[in-house]
Amino acid sequence: MLRVVLDSNVILSGLMSPKGTTGQIVQAWKDNRFTLLICEAQLEEIKRVLAYPKIQKRLNWSAEKINLFVKLLAYRAEYVDISSVKAYVPQDADDEMLLATLMAAKADYLVSGDSDLLALRESFAIITPAQFLAAWDGLANP
Repeated sequence: MLRVVLDSNVILSGLMSPKGTTGQIVQAWKDNRFTLLICEAQLEEIKRVLAYPKIQKRLNWSAEKINLFVKLLAYRAEYVDISSVKAYVPQDADDEMLLATLMAAKADYLVSGDSDLLALRESFAIITPAQFLAAWDGLANP
């Protein structure tokens, strides 16, 4: 099965726009069409960002629903220990956890729309959400 790291923004965008490209990717993960790889720092980031007022305005999730979603991620995704991996993203140190997850797990892809990460795609398997869906036509719509 394909092993994939999804940028937190891809996950969050997918939750807010279920019919869009990122929404199709999140649904494909929920349907077990690929293995989601995640690290502890990313779980914490997603939990924190889901509580932001801008996100709350769109999703209107209670603290309980946020906790349940993070628990679902922790349970259904494959946990990756990144403590022994040194990743470097020149433009944004906050993205280093995602690159480290890709490296530590030897994932097939990191899916991101972030230009700082996409700038590294010459050296790493980093693709956009649109490229991910296009490459695996039928992933979201069997």
